Amino acid sequence: MKTNRRNFLLGSAAFGAAGLGTFPHIWSKNSGLARAAGGQIKVGVLFSLTGTTAIIEESLNKATIMAIEEINAAGGVNGMEIVPVVEDPASDPATFAEKARKLVLQDKCVSVFGSYTSASRKAVLPVFEKRDNLYWYPTLYEGRECSKNVIYTGAVPNQQQDEFVPWLVKNFGKRWYLIGSNYIYPKEENNYCKKLLAELGAEVVHEEYVPLGHSEFSSVINKLKAEKPDVIFSTVVGDSVVALHRQYHAAGLDPEKMPMASLTTSENEVAAMGGAAAAGHFTSAPYFMVWGSPENQKFVEAYKSRWGGDKVTHFVSEPSYFQVHLFKQAVEKLSPDDIDPTTIREAVKGEQFNAPQGLVKIEGENLHTWLRPKIGQCKSDGQFEILQQSADWLEPIPYKAYDGQVCTADGLKSS
Repeated sequence: MKTNRRNFLLGSAAFGAAGLGTFPHIWSKNSGLARAAGGQIKVGVLFSLTGTTAIIEESLNKATIMAIEEINAAGGVNGMEIVPVVEDPASDPATFAEKARKLVLQDKCVSVFGSYTSASRKAVLPVFEKRDNLYWYPTLYEGRECSKNVIYTGAVPNQQQDEFVPWLVKNFGKRWYLIGSNYIYPKEENNYCKKLLAELGAEVVHEEYVPLGHSEFSSVINKLKAEKPDVIFSTVVGDSVVALHRQYHAAGLDPEKMPMASLTTSENEVAAMGGAAAAGHFTSAPYFMVWGSPENQKFVEAYKSRWGGDKVTHFVSEPSYFQVHLFKQAVEKLSPDDIDPTTIREAVKGEQFNAPQGLVKIEGENLHTWLRPKIGQCKSDGQFEILQQSADWLEPIPYKAYDGQVCTADGLKSS
């Protein structure tokens, strides 16, 4: 029976998913068979191609598609083709949820790769938890989440801040100004930042949040001139990053005296604002485009070749790329009739991949990723100089800001 089923799967590629749609009993009889029907594995790609966060999410879409194309060109997954179903949620959390339901229920995707903001991830989370599907989230985020239905491949606060904040205090001083976009990610990152600052005897002189898409920072610039903080800690995202940097630069503020230290400013935003507006400021991330590994050189060259010589890679496009390869490695462990979100989840636990940033690993307990944090300073050419890297990869601890709470394979535990 197993041999006949495999022959059917491999022999029916020409028939395709459209033909199978006329036989509902095939989809309902065996969910694994449905998901691998016609020698194809359908996955969703859910990144904004329009709206305020498209400036960054469009590149996540490109990195995801490139990884899928690479895998398919090399023979696919045990001979099966990965078929991406691309949707544009238009930077709107409600639309994210709507498109997620379509990908899971109508398109029968075995996994979905998507989201930049935490607001959009929170919007789709009920869809994946209710249907026991699998969402692959490549973005640095605030932690404080423990879901069996999300694979988290971006950095959590301890992986970006544990070395960054002490380094900034040592090199620039103890008076900090916190500025972020007004949603959950910046607020949670700032909560953790304040905890670290308190331990270091530093202080927050001002903390404020601006709406997503905000572009008028004159009042913020005036406050910076008045307060003269040692460090401006920025968790502003999307188009607002470009506006903030340009207005800082136009005001004649000096990054040598008052640098912006960001968790969210990558080569992508720098390309949009221009190197002059970004020069002298700092970012903490596991990946920078200048990283000198052979894997990164191959990644950068392939990305430019596929999408254009003026394109840049960055610390969210890189996990968007490597998480597809982790998906492929997990699915390779399964027979076609066993391909299912839950079996993929179990197969990816502990899985490692030699990513452009270095070797990464999915932590089996909390489905987050061991990463290699770095500190970079932006140069006028739009690239970063890497000033420091962690001695080894760093464990993801999504609840480090909350004493006594631990994310485990059995769910959130309190000690």
